Amino acid sequence: MLEQVKGVTYCLKTFLGPNNWYSDDMEENTQQFTVEKISDEEYKESLNIKEGNKLFHCIIYLAPGDYHRFHSPADWSAAHRRHFPGELFSVNPGIAAWIRGLFNLNERVVLTGKWKYGFFSMAAVGATNVGSINIYFDEDLSTNERGAYPHGVYYDKSLRVADPEDKSSEKKGFQIAKGSDVGEFNLGSTIVLIFEAPEDFHFNMEQGDKVRFGERLGSV
Repeated sequence: MLEQVKGVTYCLKTFLGPNNWYSDDMEENTQQFTVEKISDEEYKESLNIKEGNKLFHCIIYLAPGDYHRFHSPADWSAAHRRHFPGELFSVNPGIAAWIRGLFNLNERVVLTGKWKYGFFSMAAVGATNVGSINIYFDEDLSTNERGAYPHGVYYDKSLRVADPEDKSSEKKGFQIAKGSDVGEFNLGSTIVLIFEAPEDFHFNMEQGDKVRFGERLGSV
């Protein structure tokens, strides 16, 4: 379980969905409830967190008056994109304090892959009045289309490609450089970072601090 706001939680496995991010035969329209077949502990084990590392979690709320583009906080490789159509409830911290599992209800786009310490994910969560979520390198993505998607499904896309000049090489994820543009909201919403790092990793900011472009979120 992850903390949505102080004292209010949401489920990691429901937020990210099944761990098949490196499969070459991913199904589209996979039912969301399949992830419930494994326990929370089994799901955590499936992330293969390295010895000496642990999972860290960060929520960055973009108010309507904030900057609406989002940038990569690290150098990493995105292997997979998963689009969860859903609700567009407000993600204002005041609302998040009383709707448990809010982030699992709302439409979201989850990018998963690896950085130098292991597992890394970056999720863009939609909200009230957010016209769309755009991921600049994913032209297939289409969000905020009411009635366009059946209930209880998500849409997967592999971002891994093989080197055309090296037939023997394994597929690699889309390389994203620290600070580079990843996407934008058409109004403020929320970015959720879930990643593994050494146990001595620490955030450089306190809850409620303003985050400005170029500021370091944390360090080892």
